[in-house]
Amino acid sequence: MGSDSRPAASAAEARTQENVSELQAGRVGRAHGLDGSFYVTRARPRLLELGTDVRVGGKIAAIVRRAGTEQHPIVRLAGIEDRPAAEALRGMSLGVERLNAPTLAEGEWWAHELEGCEVVDGELRVGSVSRMIELPTCEALEVRRSDGGEVLLVPMVRDAVHRVDIANRRIEVDMEFLGR
Repeated sequence: MGSDSRPAASAAEARTQENVSELQAGRVGRAHGLDGSFYVTRARPRLLELGTDVRVGGKIAAIVRRAGTEQHPIVRLAGIEDRPAAEALRGMSLGVERLNAPTLAEGEWWAHELEGCEVVDGELRVGSVSRMIELPTCEALEVRRSDGGEVLLVPMVRDAVHRVDIANRRIEVDMEFLGR
């Protein structure tokens, strides 16, 4: 779970990230100021701490400045010293090696760990997780229904999610709590 402020990566991005052992930290947004700083879009603030090495444009650079807010972080990378250099990176992905990612607390997962998991209520197969999204009060699983019905949003709260078993790629939910 965590405090990611962007929608989770797509299932295809998650599979790619698993193959290269890298977590998506966000994308380079517009430049901020003249010193090479830039906004990060689709940011995962936990991965954007000062000193963290990130991969951008095939190169690795440390975050040497972290400002802004959790929702709108501003960073500057080592070697990016002016506005034109920051603008040249715009739109590029920022990746962090999994081994350098912070350890999550008990009951927290990275979005890519949940994507593709089977969602069940007892013996009823509900569907599979397509992504995790940020809502104003909590994160939620977007579940593609097995019966082809409307997408189901499952808030990541104890009353709705009874058990997450990453090893078996299975999430147990309470459909009655969800009003279904």
